Amino acid sequence: MEMSQIDQTGASAATRPDVAASVLSKGQEALRGLAEDIAGLREILCDVEAIGGPDMAKKLRGLMHDLDTFEPAVTMIGQIKSGKTTLVNAMAGHPDLLPSDVNPWTSVVTSLHLNVPRASDDPRASFRLFDADEWDNLVRNGGRIGELSARAGADKEVEKLRKQIARMHEKTRERLGRKFEMMLGQQHDYGSFDDSLIQRYVCMGDDFDPDQKADGQGQFADITRSADLWLDAAGLPMPLCIRDTPGVNDTFMMREQITIRALRDSKTCVVVLSAHQALSATDMGLIRLISNMKSRQVVVFVNRIDELSDPAAQVPEIRASLIDTLSQGGMQVPDIVFGSAYWATAVLKNEIDGMIAASAEALRGYAVEALGPEAAGMSVAEMVWSLSGMPALYEAIGVRIADGVGLQTIIAARRRAANYVAALRASSQMVSLKGGSGPVQKMPAAEVEGMLQDIHDEMIVDLNARLDEAFKRFGARVDQVHIRFVDRALESLIHHLETKGEKEVWNYSPDGLRMLMRSSYQVLRKNVMSACDSVYKRAGDELTDAYARIFDVEAENFRVEPPVVPETPQPMALARTIALDLKTSWWKSWWGKRRGYRAFSDGFRELIAAETQPIVAELTAHQTEEIRAVAMGRLETFLREQRDVLADMSAKSQVSIEELNGLFGVSQQKEREMLFEMLFEELEIDDPMPGDGRPGEEGDAA
Repeated sequence: MEMSQIDQTGASAATRPDVAASVLSKGQEALRGLAEDIAGLREILCDVEAIGGPDMAKKLRGLMHDLDTFEPAVTMIGQIKSGKTTLVNAMAGHPDLLPSDVNPWTSVVTSLHLNVPRASDDPRASFRLFDADEWDNLVRNGGRIGELSARAGADKEVEKLRKQIARMHEKTRERLGRKFEMMLGQQHDYGSFDDSLIQRYVCMGDDFDPDQKADGQGQFADITRSADLWLDAAGLPMPLCIRDTPGVNDTFMMREQITIRALRDSKTCVVVLSAHQALSATDMGLIRLISNMKSRQVVVFVNRIDELSDPAAQVPEIRASLIDTLSQGGMQVPDIVFGSAYWATAVLKNEIDGMIAASAEALRGYAVEALGPEAAGMSVAEMVWSLSGMPALYEAIGVRIADGVGLQTIIAARRRAANYVAALRASSQMVSLKGGSGPVQKMPAAEVEGMLQDIHDEMIVDLNARLDEAFKRFGARVDQVHIRFVDRALESLIHHLETKGEKEVWNYSPDGLRMLMRSSYQVLRKNVMSACDSVYKRAGDELTDAYARIFDVEAENFRVEPPVVPETPQPMALARTIALDLKTSWWKSWWGKRRGYRAFSDGFRELIAAETQPIVAELTAHQTEEIRAVAMGRLETFLREQRDVLADMSAKSQVSIEELNGLFGVSQQKEREMLFEMLFEELEIDDPMPGDGRPGEEGDAA
């Protein structure tokens, strides 16, 4: 690979910035529209700030900062050697940024933060290392695969894994020496980065010989868990995070856990497949991952069509096969984009003329079929970029972001801003009326504080109680599903033994268990969103009523808008590999250690209970607590913010009529009313989109 130098902004010397800016702007209509909407909302907030006074300005600046730093994330998952990292580099406009020949031992999630505003002294690269517990689990138990092997009785496989990992462990200690234990759990930050720094943390190479690593390559790769890089991407209209994950078909299944963790934090996922092995029999782990996400959150990118002999003929065949495979898995088929990261890289590096002959020939044949008459108005670089699939991929990503997390962010910001404007308008009316009617606050300050505290406590208790009930029902349903699954599997096992005996290995798919648990989670999702929606609305009504009880004035259009209901995370724990997913000789070893059908049954029940209990615990304990924290956190923030607004309004009720102009910058009540009316119209919120956090929407996960 050509070594490129990356400066503090992330500009690569191997890439022509003008070319990158020109081609990366293709397919960005949806993201460009979202960026314009955010910029327009920010202008409205600046108008509100201009009339709101210092306290309101502080709140508005916080809201504007949230908009300025809004960074939707796209998580890339896929097969090892699918060209995923090469694709990520091309998407960022830096073709030599991340090493694309990462050794299978490394398990680093690398996040590229593109065009995110940063202070001059903020780090441009940050690397987090595994903590001691994570490392010990890999070394002592062989990771997830070791746990499965041990439960299935595969002593030989476990011992083989332990020897391999022990060798890796020994070489890691040899490289790092006495610093090894101290470094676990650390975070390393840098003000700039280059190829050598990146490869020191994320690229191990093909061996573990420290004598061949004089340049520091792979020095910390074994113990690096994640990497974050901040850089500029010319042509992208707004900040974006592209998260590159390790390939999921992993010997140790460590990557599976890391990828699941990364997906939980992302609303959009791109599944990268190789045109030569699109969803092969070994990719069930991939199918399990994406089947636990909503189809509208997923884009499938079939890479490496440059290696096909006849893309024009083969692409439709691969598409049909993919649709059939995904449909059989019970999924709603997501958008499927075909392309070539190799072609995109050739454009960015201005090396179209130097492409491999077979790839260039495939490109020419595909261009006739894929582009048609529109090719006449394109330059060669534009044609190759279009055929690479990059514009179509960005278009699919942009639509999902704009219609999903982007719209949610704008709606939430508009509601908060509308509450600010309503408070300003009411304050204006209070000050105006005070000039001829005396004090407008009916309730003493201490009584106001007590009433607001009562509203806070009542809403918190109500939401907690509703969530407790939803979680209780969910837990009971999951336990029932779990027991029934094990009973059915045992019945199948006994039937197998009675009809085919012990020598033929018995297989039983756990997909039914996942489907029923996923269905149970969708019921939980609707119940949680309904509970949040009800309590949030009630809190808004209570605060609106509190205003009327506190102040002796009726302000037109004053209503406290409730916060947007948060979306629940997807049940990614269901994608974990369990023993029943493994069609290997391990089961023969497991059979061989038991005598009698009753021993088979008892042992099987213990095995499956041990395998599936972590999934049940993740869903019924860890994930529900995460849901509670997000739901309660949003309510707490809303109540605290509204208490501050009411306190500010109470202070305004003590302002004299002479100070009114200083507060609002206008001299007549009519002018003020026109100003507030205009702001309300600009902040008007349309009907919420499907899936914006309103109850009643069905999840479309398989």
